[in-house]
Amino acid sequence: MHNNRRCCTFVRYLVVHNMEQQSSIVRLPAFVDMHVHLREPGFSYKETIYSGTRAALRAGYSDLFTMPNLNPVPDSLPHLQEQLDIIARDAVVRVHPYASITIGQKGRGELVDFDALAPYVAGFSDDGRGVQDEDLMREAMCRCKRADSIIVAHCEVDALLNGGYIHDGIYARQHNHRGICSESEWREIERDIRLVEETGCRFHICHISTRESVEMVRQAKKKGLPVTCETAPHYLLLCDEDLREDGWWKMNPPLRSREDRDALVEGVQDGTIDVIATDHAPHAAEEKNKGLDKSAFGIVGLETAFPLLYTYLVRKDIISLDRLVELMAIRPREIMRLGAPKDFITVDLSSRYTIDSSQFVSKGKATPFNGWEVFGKVINTAL
Repeated sequence: MHNNRRCCTFVRYLVVHNMEQQSSIVRLPAFVDMHVHLREPGFSYKETIYSGTRAALRAGYSDLFTMPNLNPVPDSLPHLQEQLDIIARDAVVRVHPYASITIGQKGRGELVDFDALAPYVAGFSDDGRGVQDEDLMREAMCRCKRADSIIVAHCEVDALLNGGYIHDGIYARQHNHRGICSESEWREIERDIRLVEETGCRFHICHISTRESVEMVRQAKKKGLPVTCETAPHYLLLCDEDLREDGWWKMNPPLRSREDRDALVEGVQDGTIDVIATDHAPHAAEEKNKGLDKSAFGIVGLETAFPLLYTYLVRKDIISLDRLVELMAIRPREIMRLGAPKDFITVDLSSRYTIDSSQFVSKGKATPFNGWEVFGKVINTAL
């Protein structure tokens, strides 16, 4: 912790010094993304570990934590080994896999062998599904605690989804779409925070999107519980009023209300939200070109995260550059026990350009930010 605080001070010094010298070139700690989908093994037509890590390198990331939505699911050592072999062969940045919480990543049924998997994975997640049974989640937390690992939870109550695919708000009502209520997220967060209080398990909440979720995490932290959370750039910069009839705007959780977005920004400002991750979730073009109803959930985010956040949060004085570095580089390292930063990137903060997803290194091109004007280009990543 001490070293990371020194790093933040160092970053602040570099930024201030360079601005005084009228220079827009800054050196920052390389970014860490706690939530990406690299799609291998099983879905290499969407993304590969090689293409995804090349996109990450271009965007200034040194470390990626990859979700278990794979085939085979990394729910056993033999299944995990398939992924580890590809990482060893193809990754150009460090990739840390999560194992699933349940066999087959079904969110129910049988738990994985936490003790066997823990030495080889960064933590345990059923991302894409919430663990539906309270007793099963309690046992998962107990086993995870014994293994000295962390649960990285997608919190969602299946019974409250009702076939929805965007937020149950203004746009859904105006355009006759089926909505996903906010309670489907915060109700499971409420349950899981209570279980953390029982078990003492380290618990990180994926992609929070509602104002209720922010307040629940805030109260958990006041109690001193080992609870952390992340949100993503799209939840901070967009809301359901911005939606279009295009699958490139479809993600899970969905874009919520303006009030939810404002609460998330406040959570970033006051430290309730620990991390900004991307939830980089590439799909083939035909999977994202079926409208809001039929398209697959998920957008790409690695190559847009820093410039978007720098342009629309830092340059607008909503947060400082130092705080953005903490969210993207320092806190993820602390939570995932990576130690102090050893890799640095060079960024030209004055570089102005328009996001063009056709130029992405990632195989995925779907982003609601296509055509946005941004500042801040990574010009070198030294690993």
